Amino acid sequence: MNASRTFLAVDLGASSGRVLAGQFDGSQLALSEVHRFPNGPFSLGKHLYWDILQLWKDVQDGLRKANEKYGDAICSVAVDTWGVDFALLGRNDELLGNPYNYRDPQNAGMMELAFETLSQAEIFDETGLQFMQINSLYQLLAMRTANSSLLDAAETFLMIPDLFHFLLTGVKLNEFTDATTTQFLNPRAKQWSKSLLDRLNIPTDMLQEIAHPGTKIGKLLPAVESITGLSNVDVVLPGTHDTASAVMAVPSLSPASDNPDWAYISSGTWSLMGAEINTPIINEQAREFNFTNEGGIGGTIRLLKNITGLWLVQECQRVWAQAGRDYSWDQLATMAAEAEPLQSFIVPDDGRFVAPANMAETIRDYCRETNQPVPESEGAVIRCALESLALRYRQVLDMQETLTGSATKTIHIVGGGTQNRQLCQMTADACQRHVVTGPIEATAIGNLMVQAMASGDVGSVADARQIVKDSFDVNEYSPASGAAWNEAFAKFESLA
Repeated sequence: MNASRTFLAVDLGASSGRVLAGQFDGSQLALSEVHRFPNGPFSLGKHLYWDILQLWKDVQDGLRKANEKYGDAICSVAVDTWGVDFALLGRNDELLGNPYNYRDPQNAGMMELAFETLSQAEIFDETGLQFMQINSLYQLLAMRTANSSLLDAAETFLMIPDLFHFLLTGVKLNEFTDATTTQFLNPRAKQWSKSLLDRLNIPTDMLQEIAHPGTKIGKLLPAVESITGLSNVDVVLPGTHDTASAVMAVPSLSPASDNPDWAYISSGTWSLMGAEINTPIINEQAREFNFTNEGGIGGTIRLLKNITGLWLVQECQRVWAQAGRDYSWDQLATMAAEAEPLQSFIVPDDGRFVAPANMAETIRDYCRETNQPVPESEGAVIRCALESLALRYRQVLDMQETLTGSATKTIHIVGGGTQNRQLCQMTADACQRHVVTGPIEATAIGNLMVQAMASGDVGSVADARQIVKDSFDVNEYSPASGAAWNEAFAKFESLA
């Protein structure tokens, strides 16, 4: 491929970060990893934080390596990250401490405290967002409740990707897709819900103007150019929430519709499952189902539900490795394949699976308490977790179809979870739907394609998805007979 344009995606996840280069020749996109680095929370005192300074160093290192490899071919860079977390700047734009991690213990009980002032119905009608204690709203309420001096000093509120874009350019904006994960943005108006924050005594003058994916926000600061060697490079807003970028890269040729015929699962530590629609669905049924209306590319809405994903398996793997049984993913897959199918199930989103000390024992305890066969072997534990995820996908798909009133023909799975072929086949079997998986690097690809649209090299979301389809391989799974899975689903629903 004779690449004519190179775009850089900074893709920061909860466990690792990458800088990737996308070379676009006008018809196909080629992806290359330039730099990878670890990420993760750390404990200090009573709190759990992100090491934002180390991440900033890692990002600059990645940009410098990209410049050494691609030089003047680089035309833009964009950052995407996980949602809900934020940074605060004080006077003279000084960073007020390391940002809290969404699993910080101070968030416990904050939803219930908010409900003493605002009902669930009021909050959902205003924001259309799924209720989770990790949401930015409850993080800010925790700070207010603790009389946080940081909150008192805050003059600027930036979501994590907004912070990195500020560090790159000096421009302070709040990007739409990530702002919708806060639970204080109105998705109908696409603006902050300041009245909601006022009622919880949370300051609103720190909020920035909402900007949308595809916006060119400026050039790199001279100091960043000096460190990285890059020059005359645009900084572009992608869908800064990683799921928004991942959905952008779904290789479906059906456009967003209020009667969607396809669903997506962005599969990794979390599974985010839903549909791409044009108009938010904010009603009593959506609130009861605890669905969320998050921002998408091109002003679309991602109607979805957050599901505990491969975290279940990752935590089992971590605990067993600490005990001297360091299984690879392939080994775990083999062990799970050898275990008896459809014996025991858990509800993946049960609160006990959020951060247990020992995930495998917690899964066994759950099965014991619910009078199911206890999965004794490691393979049986993994099979229980994967089958439970597939059944949860079916349950969420049923909810989605109820909300949209339309039938789903195909489920597209993107992200790292596509490499777990067992789970992909189980999803086809449990949901009785055709499943298409790939691309693996959907988040970075979606980020890169928005940059290509901003540069004028790609005309539309539909064009971008055609390029993704032409550039990356997919795998397809057909459902096997559903009788046993139907019986399992009835059992699963009795647990849920």
